[in-house]
Amino acid sequence: MSPTTATQADPRTNLRAGLPDRYLTPDDIAEMFEVSKETVYAWRKKRIGPPGFRVGKHVRYDPAAVKRWQDARMAAEEAA
Repeated sequence: MSPTTATQADPRTNLRAGLPDRYLTPDDIAEMFEVSKETVYAWRKKRIGPPGFRVGKHVRYDPAAVKRWQDARMAAEEAA
């Protein structure tokens, strides 16, 4: 596998197999959960989505934090 192929891997696949070696972007989050990027930003504004942080003017997401958020959402659904 060439380095270019590894950096273009589907973030959903990497997250399921383990943690990717980079922080996720809002586009990655939108793709993972099959929602629009506007929805991702609305989740952030309402503080109901995965926790993100700013790097300059860019928002990034720690894959481990996204996985914990996903697991908590799934557990809440199962408990309901």
